[in-house]
Amino acid sequence: MITRPDCGKISKGEKTHGSDFSYVGIDAILEQMRRKAMKQGFEFNIMVVGQSGLGKSTLMNTLFKSKVSRKSVQPNTEERIPKTIEIKSISHDIEEKGVRMKLTVIDTPGFGDQINNENCWQPIMKFINDQYEAYLQEEINIDRKKRIPDSRVHCCIYFIPPTGHCLRPLDVEFMRRLSKVVNIVPVIAKADTLTLEERDYFKQTIREELRANGIDVYPQKEFDEDAEDRMINDKIREMIPFAVVGSDQEYQVNGKRILGRKTKWGTIEVENIAHCEFAYLRDLLIRTHMQNIKDITGSIHYETYRVRRLNESNDQPSALQANGVAAQHEALSHEM
Repeated sequence: MITRPDCGKISKGEKTHGSDFSYVGIDAILEQMRRKAMKQGFEFNIMVVGQSGLGKSTLMNTLFKSKVSRKSVQPNTEERIPKTIEIKSISHDIEEKGVRMKLTVIDTPGFGDQINNENCWQPIMKFINDQYEAYLQEEINIDRKKRIPDSRVHCCIYFIPPTGHCLRPLDVEFMRRLSKVVNIVPVIAKADTLTLEERDYFKQTIREELRANGIDVYPQKEFDEDAEDRMINDKIREMIPFAVVGSDQEYQVNGKRILGRKTKWGTIEVENIAHCEFAYLRDLLIRTHMQNIKDITGSIHYETYRVRRLNESNDQPSALQANGVAAQHEALSHEM
C-alpha cells in the first residue's frame, strides 16, 4: 500500500480540491468509472420459471414498466402448452436517464405443466451451463473479443403457486438443483389470492422447507462481504419468498397514477408495500442488488463451472475446443 507522508488525515467534511495543497485527485477515479460504464452500458439476463398461469410475463412487464416479456412482444403467437420444456429469450435495449441496459428475459414455457414433471429441471440446467460454456469458449480464444458478450443467466425468479400449504416436490427439487448454479429468487405468485394470515403462514413454511432441504437462495449468507452487508441481507432473507402481485394496468387513486388490479372490493396497488411485496422485489433486483447479483454470477457460479471444466480438460485435452460449445459438458448439466 502506498501512503503519502505529511498529508495528514482528510476528514469527511473537508474539501479535497481547489486550494488544498494535499489534494491529489484519487477520488476522480469514481467519475472516470461512471463515464466508462455509461458509455459501455450494462447487461442483465433474468430467467423466469414456473408453471403457466402464474403471471410471469405480467410481473416482468411490471418490474421494468415496459412490454419486455415474450408474450407482450409476440402477442399473436398461438398459446399452447408445449410437450417439452422450451427455452425462449428476448432482448431489449432500455435507457433511463442516460443509462443504457441490454435486458434479456428468458422464459421457460412448459415447465411444470406436464402430467409427469420428473427431471423437468434438466433442460433449464443445461441452458444455464450452455451459457457458461459459451462465455468460457470466448475467454480461451487466442483472439478473444475486447468485451465478451455476456449471455450468462444472472438471476432466476422462481414462481411458487399460491397454495397456502407447502412447497411441492417439484419446487424443492428445482431449487435444490438450480441454486448451485444460478441466483434463485423465489416469489409467491398472485399473492392477492391469499389472506394476510395465509400469506404469512405460507412464507414461514417455505422458509423452513428451504432450510430443511439445504436450499440457499439469493442473497446467500455465505457471500455477505461484511457486517453491513449481513445486516441488510438478513432483512431481505426474512422476507423471502416475496409475496407479489403484478399488473401493467394503470389506474387513478386519490389523484395519483398507480399500477394495480381492480376488484369490486377496491384496487390492489402493486407498488404499495401494505398490499404486496412487489416493491421489495423490484428494489432487490434493480435498485440495490443488481450489480451484486451479477458479481456472484461471475465470481462464484461461473467460476465454479470454469474450474470444473478446466480440470476436465487436464484429463481430456480435447474436451475444450477453441471454437463452439464442447459437447462433453452435457454430462455436467445433468449430474449437478
